[in-house]
Amino acid sequence: MKKLLLAEDDRNFADALTLILKSQKYEVEHVRDGKQALEILEKNNFDLILLDIMMPFVDGISVCKQIRAEGNTTPVLFLTARDQTEHKIEGLVAGGDDYITKPFDTQELLARIHGIFRRNSWLTAERSLSTEYNFAGCTINFKTFEAAGPSGIHKLSRKECMVVKYLVEHSDEVVSRDDLLDAIWGYHNYPTSRTVDNFILKLRKIFEKNPNKPVLFETVRGVGYRFVPPQKN
Repeated sequence: MKKLLLAEDDRNFADALTLILKSQKYEVEHVRDGKQALEILEKNNFDLILLDIMMPFVDGISVCKQIRAEGNTTPVLFLTARDQTEHKIEGLVAGGDDYITKPFDTQELLARIHGIFRRNSWLTAERSLSTEYNFAGCTINFKTFEAAGPSGIHKLSRKECMVVKYLVEHSDEVVSRDDLLDAIWGYHNYPTSRTVDNFILKLRKIFEKNPNKPVLFETVRGVGYRFVPPQKN
C-alpha cells in the first residue's frame, strides 16, 4: 500500500479526495497548511505528496523548494486552481513532478498518480542503463539522484534525472521537445517547450566543461536536443 501525503487547506475538498484515494487502496495522511506539511515530512516518509499551491503559512511551491533543498526526492503532484502557464512552469522548476488544475476529473487525477509511479519505475529500472551511468568524466546515479561533473557534486531532481536517462537511451537521436515532454511529464497538456529548455540549461551547467559550448547535450535548432556519446566528442 502506497502512502500519500495530502496538503490541502479546503477541508471539504480534502475529505472527498481522501475518500477517493482510500477507495483505490492508498494510505492517506492529510494536513491543512504548508507548515504542517514541512513538519510531517521531517519525520515521515511518503510515496507521493499531493500539494496544493495556495495554502496558509507556507505555499506549496515554497514547500517543494524547501524539501528538495533538504534532499527529499519524494514525487510531488501540485493541485492548483491557477491555470496560468507561468505558475505551472514555476512548480515544475521548483521540483514538482506533475500538476493538475482544479476542478479535475477523478479518473484524470488517478491517471496522473499512476503515471508518476510508472515513470518512477522506469527511472530506476536497469533494463537499458545501470543504476549508475558514467560518461565523459561525469557520473549520474538514477536511484540516489546524485551527479558529479566538472562543476562538482550535485543533487538532481527526479525530472532532471529522467531527462538525462531519456536522452542517453536515445543517444545520437534527435529528440524533440514534445517527445521529451510526453515521455517525462506524460501528458499532452504541457506548459510550454521552455520547460525542457530550462532543464537542459541546468544539465549543461552540471555536466558540460563549457556550458556555453555544449558537446554532450547538443541543440538541434528548430527541433530539439541530442545526446552525443562521449566517444564521439
